[in-house]
Amino acid sequence: MKRAGFTMIELIFVIVILGILAAVAVPKLAATRTDAQISKIASNIKTAEGEIAAYSVATGNVPQNDANYTKASNVITVNKGTGYVTISGAKISFLDKTAAAGGKGCVTMEANATDIQIEGNTSNTTPICKGVRGLVKDSNVTIAGQGVKY
Repeated sequence: MKRAGFTMIELIFVIVILGILAAVAVPKLAATRTDAQISKIASNIKTAEGEIAAYSVATGNVPQNDANYTKASNVITVNKGTGYVTISGAKISFLDKTAAAGGKGCVTMEANATDIQIEGNTSNTTPICKGVRGLVKDSNVTIAGQGVKY
């Protein structure tokens, strides 16, 4: 007797195997997306830190408000428009925009005459903010050249 196709049992086995593979792959893809968001926010923080320090040294003025921060850093300007960055007075907040976070900040940054202070928001316990705080530690970064007089 000749067989011209697959039996129902063979098709069911193939569907079950594909289902098992999908069940393993989907969580891995979700974790990859979270890792990418963590890297993006941490990279933006480090880039903004360098841009603010360079602006302060080049102009002799430390940015202390919205208008000056947007002049000092392209990262802040671009991400402020998307809602990933907010500025309140002299403080910049880098946000996790996931629904679980409710738009809370992960890390705040504030520049003053001598340094840039970076501080994590420990009340925001989303996986993205935990990851960002793991990459960007609380610190005071000295702004080089501020004490030099010519």
